[in-house]
Amino acid sequence: MNFKFIRYTQPGWKFNVVPKAKKFAACLYHPTILPLKENILIEPDNHYETEAAQNADIAYRAFYKGILQEATQEQLTQINQLGSPSLKDEYIFIKKYWGKPWLLFAFVRRLFSFHNPIKEFNAFSNALSIKKYPLNKNHVSYNAYQQFQSALIKQQPLVSVIIPTLNRYEYLKDVMLDLEKQHYKNFDVIVVDQSEPFNAAFYQSFKLNLKVIEQKEKLLWTARNKAIKTSTADYLLFFDDDSRVEPDWIEQHLKTLDFFNADISAGVSIAVMGGKIPESYNYFRWADQFDSGNALVKRSVFKDIGLFDLQFNKQSMGDGEFGIRAFINGYKSISNHLAKRVHLKVSAGGLREIGHWDGFRPKKLFAPKPIPSVIYLYNTYYPKPLNKDVVLLGIMLSNVHYAKKRGNNMMLRSVILTFLKSPLLFIQYQRAKNKAKKMQQEGAKIEKLSCD
Repeated sequence: MNFKFIRYTQPGWKFNVVPKAKKFAACLYHPTILPLKENILIEPDNHYETEAAQNADIAYRAFYKGILQEATQEQLTQINQLGSPSLKDEYIFIKKYWGKPWLLFAFVRRLFSFHNPIKEFNAFSNALSIKKYPLNKNHVSYNAYQQFQSALIKQQPLVSVIIPTLNRYEYLKDVMLDLEKQHYKNFDVIVVDQSEPFNAAFYQSFKLNLKVIEQKEKLLWTARNKAIKTSTADYLLFFDDDSRVEPDWIEQHLKTLDFFNADISAGVSIAVMGGKIPESYNYFRWADQFDSGNALVKRSVFKDIGLFDLQFNKQSMGDGEFGIRAFINGYKSISNHLAKRVHLKVSAGGLREIGHWDGFRPKKLFAPKPIPSVIYLYNTYYPKPLNKDVVLLGIMLSNVHYAKKRGNNMMLRSVILTFLKSPLLFIQYQRAKNKAKKMQQEGAKIEKLSCD
């Protein structure tokens, strides 16, 4: 992605990281070096003043249309050598896809970074007239998928559904009943139960091929790794204990892997509260996140790049780290809207037991913010300017209650609350930064999966 201003709106976007694989999923386009894969014509936007911006804009639109571009390191190098968007182009990009509040946010950030105020104001003013673009409209339909007869499903490979659970038997019951109704039958269920007290009798009534592992330690990523090592399946389907799925859930995951020749089927998660459901959750595209509550992964991926990083135990975003690690190593992950889950996000059990809602919302007043593992993750994989912006933006947006994220004035509220709470936020951030530094010094705790 050639637009530098994406650091103000999407700094944590996976495609801001440069892969190290020879070939990889990409948000790139050039009419001769890397034409659009699906031979779909996307007209250049003549509001931009440079060809570099026009091409980067086409790549961005193509990504959100579901066009699955792949690039090589050579193509990436060639495109990067052809120049960058101008300052005016950068502001146009922000206004086109995020609108006026984010345009103003980028402008203020630039002024506080001591850039030339006259040049910034001219570029900012020039972008004000740009209309917001409906990014997710007219996406690629992949009509052949409906009639596709999956050879993989006909082979009936064993799938292991992996569920770590902690004090959620009430919700886990519905999870098990949903699994009993699955159309695809060749699967086992591996539950790593960290509940206290552990209730072995709970599992006796379900008509499933169940393997239950009692784990005394409340360690989520240890639990998932333990289940992976216990499984003998070539396909590992990660699931949460507070979710609901349709009877074709496993089938759709397998079919998507087969149809797209992918390594990961990243099912979408529909939360019952929080931000708006993205329109991009309605069609196939490259996945820009990995959700360990709904994802099917080939076992061979773990054999190559290792298991989940145990540095994330008792913290958040271990799945995000794995998703980025898979991406930079060239593994293809498809966002799969047909394998969706409803995520209940219940207020008790699970990660809630150890004191936080998500990576940027600790429950205790003076607890580190963000969770130190967030800083650890972005310091590990992202360039320095981007990892700082991820943290800044995450902290700012977290000051609005999770249930209010759908509001139209969310951005304004976030800025005001960040300013008012800045002394407390500074203390929280310094605590997080110090703990993340210790994690960085210790290094990753990624165990290799045996090839046996």
